[in-house]
Amino acid sequence: MSSNPQPSIGSLTGKTAMVTGSSSGIGRAIALSLAKHGVNTLIHCRGESEKIRDVQSEILNLGVDCQIIFQDFLDKPDWDSMIAKAWAWKGGVDFWINNAGGDVLTGASADQTLEEKLRLLWQVDVNSTLMLSRRAGKKMQESSNGAGQSVILNMGWDQAAQGMEGDSGELFATTKGAIMAMTKSLAQSLSPEVRVNCIAPGWIKTEWGAQASDYWSNRATQDSLMDRWGTPDDIAQVALFLCSPAASFVSGQILPVNGGFKNHSN
Repeated sequence: MSSNPQPSIGSLTGKTAMVTGSSSGIGRAIALSLAKHGVNTLIHCRGESEKIRDVQSEILNLGVDCQIIFQDFLDKPDWDSMIAKAWAWKGGVDFWINNAGGDVLTGASADQTLEEKLRLLWQVDVNSTLMLSRRAGKKMQESSNGAGQSVILNMGWDQAAQGMEGDSGELFATTKGAIMAMTKSLAQSLSPEVRVNCIAPGWIKTEWGAQASDYWSNRATQDSLMDRWGTPDDIAQVALFLCSPAASFVSGQILPVNGGFKNHSN
């Protein structure tokens, strides 16, 4: 065995991360996971809320710094201002996680037309991922300390490639599929200084999953080789790995995190 020490996930102390859409669910879990490993964390929310303040308090209690950036991704977002605020906080950002996504399954948006839902998802998911990645990636390249030291993570969907029936399947395949394809091009554009990867979650028990009908709950468990829902923490652990030196040779990849998708045709 080699006597050379291997890079560990735990060697992130003093790094800085930005996690968009981090007031709840997957974004919250990622922000907390990074903070637990010593990462100063910028969190993001569309507007003032008790949830985002609670996340900030949890992170500060871990002994690292945390600041909130408010930005509405749907209506006239100011990408340059957001990037400037992020870089001004600690003089740079090491990990940029594009997690923000439009919610068309719960709340008021659930009753919108297909066209209205598509506009929301395209602006909040796809447009923000590309616009922020290009700007953040350029800043990361300019201040690079070496190949692969900076990381951009995007969020896709595990079923985008094979598709799923229904309105939601068509909407998520269109938007998350675009992010997955975009990731591969961004990785090409920003190499070697920046590693760009995409996590493609399966059935994750976020707010929608917690109130899902018996049909969808059964489907979520039946689609996974692990026979269970995934959790936000399952995604956060993969994000932590992809940000860490342990993933220094991983870029341009789409990583499904779904417990293993079960092929029902067999």
